[in-house]
Amino acid sequence: MKTIFRQLQMEAVRIARQYPAPDFYRDFAEEVAQSVRFFATDPLAKQIQGYVVENIEDDFGHGVDHARKVALDTGVLVLAEAGSIGCEAGELTRLLRLAHCAGLLHDMRRKEKRHAAAGAAEAERVLAFHGFSSREIADICLAIANHEAFGVNHGGETREGDLLSDCLYDADKFRWGPENFTHTLWSMLSYRDIPLETFLSHYPKGMAFLRKVRDTFRTPTGRAYGPQFIDIGIGIGNDLYELIRSEYADSVISS
Repeated sequence: MKTIFRQLQMEAVRIARQYPAPDFYRDFAEEVAQSVRFFATDPLAKQIQGYVVENIEDDFGHGVDHARKVALDTGVLVLAEAGSIGCEAGELTRLLRLAHCAGLLHDMRRKEKRHAAAGAAEAERVLAFHGFSSREIADICLAIANHEAFGVNHGGETREGDLLSDCLYDADKFRWGPENFTHTLWSMLSYRDIPLETFLSHYPKGMAFLRKVRDTFRTPTGRAYGPQFIDIGIGIGNDLYELIRSEYADSVISS
């Protein structure tokens, strides 16, 4: 990573510390703990995680760390929303497993142009190898195919599949909040070797994109809590932009 981007990432992390954590993690602390426990102990989720660690390209801001966070938050959302479809205890355990696996696998083909469709195709192969049923594979692959922002949201054949799809989408878009400016953005810039001047010229467009994402959350819980993630991210992004303009002007000129 270029020195200037490393410095700006440190500034973004410092700015982010001045903002509160999203309320989602406080208000769903019990579900967060349950998702974490299951993620750490479920044998099938462990197997899928092992596959992801060995095979995902980890240099684009959407690697293992991103996949784990999306998996855990997809699990939290499933736990929060399962009552809306009358999910019983045994079914909830299965759905939580599917949530974790969908989150782990969703960005396996992130660098491809149609990465959601390509990721769903890879997930189908991986899940079949690990013994998931045809229904489970269909539900996970639907969720992965539907997770791209502003893409077509195809309906599934089951209530569980539709719920899983919406939960994965929302958990993935949570990452467009603070984490976008503390982690993801810098990995993407480093991979593409973007000049600072080019980065800054595209900055307003990127912020406008975030504001549009704010209105796309799909589950009731996502719609209630997701906008705060985005608002915090926008706040960090605006603060960082002003800092760059005021304290890094010479770097922009020299680039």
